[in-house]
Order: sequence, then structure tokens, then C-alpha cells
Amino acid sequence: MDRGPTTAARMRAYAALAPALAGAAAERALSDALPFLGERAAGSITHLVVVSCTGFSAPGLDVLLVRMLGLPSTVERLTIGFMGCHGGVIGLRTARALAMAAPSGTAANILLVCVELCSLHFQYSSRPDQIVANALFGDGAAAVVVSNRVTDGQPSSERAPLVIHASASTVFAHSENAMSWIIGDHGFEMTLCESVPDLIRIELGPWLRAWLKSCGRHSEPLAKQALWAIHPGGPRVLTAVGEALGLDAHDLACSRAILHDHGNMSSPTVLFTIERLLNTLGGSRSEKPIVVVGFGPGLTAEAVLITPR
Repeated sequence: MDRGPTTAARMRAYAALAPALAGAAAERALSDALPFLGERAAGSITHLVVVSCTGFSAPGLDVLLVRMLGLPSTVERLTIGFMGCHGGVIGLRTARALAMAAPSGTAANILLVCVELCSLHFQYSSRPDQIVANALFGDGAAAVVVSNRVTDGQPSSERAPLVIHASASTVFAHSENAMSWIIGDHGFEMTLCESVPDLIRIELGPWLRAWLKSCGRHSEPLAKQALWAIHPGGPRVLTAVGEALGLDAHDLACSRAILHDHGNMSSPTVLFTIERLLNTLGGSRSEKPIVVVGFGPGLTAEAVLITPR
């Protein structure tokens, strides 16, 4: 039976293709940050965080991006690997932690880059879960700049900065076999159990309500208190999230639109969803916070709370 290219061949393709995709996303993020960081945004970056779960190489994307983008050679680099679909949420909370850890009076400007080439891991298989994964996953990259800089007044850009207010993580009970991401001889192999939506439906609501309450948010009704950037793991996952949190079609519209247009791109997908959500506001500025939620192997959930300044 033909099982497709070997993992080594797929990793060579990743090393050849991922840098340009990641670099394009990073350049756009740096361009968007010009009003806040000045004309030499790249030279102002102090930390680089790269998130990816679909490829490995050394020197890695972090080193290549330093050269490609003209970042300072002294930039502090961190690679977050093999965390799966919620890697973008983990990247946001990591960038926040780096910004908060900087000594008082010291600038911390973190460039977060998420890039995935999920199509490299297409499985030549008749297993139902792998057929579903083949159909769901796509390629993509997204980037954002996170800073501890406080701007005076309204910056001269169409979009004012937001604040990553808090983060949270949980491992659902008895869920270790519900989702996995394993390195095989012919690519990385995804296991998706049919129980994933049910686990989310049961476990997500109590955990997220308790966390939001600890952040000073009322526990009910959740849907009216926030805008929602839910990682679109698949149609059934979004339906389960809606049922767990009492969200309606409008609350999940941006997540479903990203799934429709791009598929599940793994780690960058939440950043795509946040951007789509902000674009739906047009030039207006919502006073509601944004709740970002992603899921990954474990079965685990990650969340960040983003608030207006």
C-alpha cells in the first residue's frame, strides 16, 4: 500500500516552504506595528516567539526569520513546538508573560509568528478519523506584535492596541486518548476520537465560567458579555462550544467563516479568527472583551482574555 512520502521528505518540504510563509506574515505584523514602534519596527523587536507543530529543523525558523526580517542579532528567541491547534493561544500568553517579565522601564516588543503546513501530513489512509483530518486541515501563517509599551493618546492607525488581560489552561479529565499528534514514518498522524465534542460540551462551560469570574466577569450570560474567537477545530467542535457556553450563530460566525475559507490551520487559526472579528467591527471600537479559546492534544483547552485599553 502506498503511504505517501516519508517523514524525512515531508520535513525537507517544510524547511523549504515554511520560511517564506512565516516571513510574509511577520512582515505584515511589523508593518501594522509601525505606528507604535516607529519606522524601524524590526529593529525594535526584543523577543521572537515561533509556534509550529508541523515541522522541525535546526537551525530553525527562528534563526531564519532573524536574518529575513532584519531583526537584531540579540533578539531573544523561543520556539513553541508540537502543541497542536491551541499553539496560537499559548503563543499569546507566552508573549504576554515575556512582556510582563521585563524590568521596569525596559521595553519588551515580542514578535509572535505561527506557521503550519498541515497539508504535508496528508495521510494515505482509509481510517475515518484520518480522512476527517485530511478534509479539515489547511496551511497558513499569522503573526502579531505584543508589547509592554503604553501609548499616550490614540495612535495614528485605524486600530488601537488591545491588552492581553489574562490567560488560563486546563486538561480535561480522562481525555488523554481523545486527540493525539504522533510522528509516524509517513508524516505526523492525527487521532481524533468521536468523543471530542462531547468532552468539550461537558467540561468547557464550568471551567471557563469559573475563570472568567476570577477575572471579574459575571458568569451568566456569557454570550452577552464578550466577543468570541473560538478556534474552529471543526463544525462539530464549534457546535459543542456553542452548546457549552450558550453562544448563538452570531457569536460563532467569524470562527465558522475562517473554517469555511481556510480550514483548520492549527496554531495560526485563532489569530485569523481574531482579525476577522476585529474587521467585522469596521472602524468602531467595541468595549466588550474578546475571549479566545483553543483546543489541543490532551484533551486540553487554552484561553486568553483580551480587553480594550
